[in-house]
Amino acid sequence: MRQEINNSAQDREQYKRIVTFTSAVLLMGLLTMLFAHIWYRYYLDELVLPFYRRGNWALIGVYGVVLFLFFKVYGGFKVGYLRRTDVMFSQVLAIIWTNVVSYFQLSLVLRHFAAMQPLLLLTAEELIVVVLWTVLMQKLYFALYPPRRMIVVYGSKEAAALVLKMSCRVDKYMICESISADADLDTIRDKILQYDGVILQELPAELRNALVKFCFAHKLRAYVVPDIADIILRGAEDIRLFDTPLLLCRNYGLTFEQRAAKRLFDLLFCAVVSVPAILLMVVCAAAVKLCDGGTVFYRQKRLTYGGKEFNVCKFRSMIPDAEADTGAQLADDNDSRITPVGKVLRRFRLDELPQLINILKGDMSVVGPRPERPELCAEYEKTCPEFRFRLCVKAGLTGYAQVTGVYDTSPYDKLRMDLMYIENYSILKDIQIVFMTLKTMLFPNKKSNAALLHTESEKEEKR
Repeated sequence: MRQEINNSAQDREQYKRIVTFTSAVLLMGLLTMLFAHIWYRYYLDELVLPFYRRGNWALIGVYGVVLFLFFKVYGGFKVGYLRRTDVMFSQVLAIIWTNVVSYFQLSLVLRHFAAMQPLLLLTAEELIVVVLWTVLMQKLYFALYPPRRMIVVYGSKEAAALVLKMSCRVDKYMICESISADADLDTIRDKILQYDGVILQELPAELRNALVKFCFAHKLRAYVVPDIADIILRGAEDIRLFDTPLLLCRNYGLTFEQRAAKRLFDLLFCAVVSVPAILLMVVCAAAVKLCDGGTVFYRQKRLTYGGKEFNVCKFRSMIPDAEADTGAQLADDNDSRITPVGKVLRRFRLDELPQLINILKGDMSVVGPRPERPELCAEYEKTCPEFRFRLCVKAGLTGYAQVTGVYDTSPYDKLRMDLMYIENYSILKDIQIVFMTLKTMLFPNKKSNAALLHTESEKEEKR
């Protein structure tokens, strides 16, 4: 009986992929057709040397490819996987970036600055289309695929926090029951078989391995909360000794080639954003100065690669001598020490802009773990000795934890996310995090959006 249910669930998953793929193709086709209409109606006649038919098709095809890439970067296709507002924000940014790129492309083709009004009209039309598409697809998706009934097997009290996070997505997960790891193994297995999936939280290794194999054998979804060792293993290299597979964990951080490529990316990034960044920094500096007449910049000791100390540079967002009485401590959203201008700077992450100087000096990278203060790092290491693992790469202006976590993410969770970034590093990942940072700046969200960058979880979800 259970096998029949599993086979039925697998069939439904395949249909889900067909539905989401078909809807994505239709959406891309419709948006590309809207661009084609704008091109033929407003821009084609401005060409000095008109394209042949295939030239027009190529131009329209390039638009579709760029649009698809930005949708992938921001997660614009993840209807049902992300919240409705997240999907809409992602699609809005994807459309805006695509049309900005297309404007410069059209200007090159036409050999003069193209008129902006048609592209603005196109943007408005596309925004209406994606809003309607998202609303309709969400309704269809959840009508076909209601929330999964889940059970939590927990080995510590931390499970309550995880259940609370998952309860924010009642449209996807329905936590029906929890059971302690101290229960009898056969009892746990019988309970698991009654649900669509299981969450394994902080379990002893032997029990967790037994339950993972049990779920695998019965084709049940198992959501495993990884510990530090799990994340390190995920970044291990697959090697083979004759007929024995091995996992090689080096813990060297990045290779020489990766460090060189990352440094080149940092310098290119600074060169590209320098002009708009300087203009924005002038405005921010004037606002900080006019607010209370105090100093504009704030320097503080932080840790970077290898535990090296450096002075991070930020726009001052707090009152002068904010820690004179309290000593080193983290700020929260409602901290009375934050100035009115500082609240705006922090909300849009603009207080971090001066760290472009730190990047040029080589103390920081564009993407990496956020630099921590030596005092706080030492405090975290008392309960989490592995916290120094994140120092095997340079500190970053932005990072995986910043675009996937929340403002008050715990140090242990930040460490896990930073290690996931380090162990699965790539330049493409850096580029995606940079674009996701823009979304985080424009649409700050207190809920986690980790799914946007966690491509491995996409494969597990089989959506």
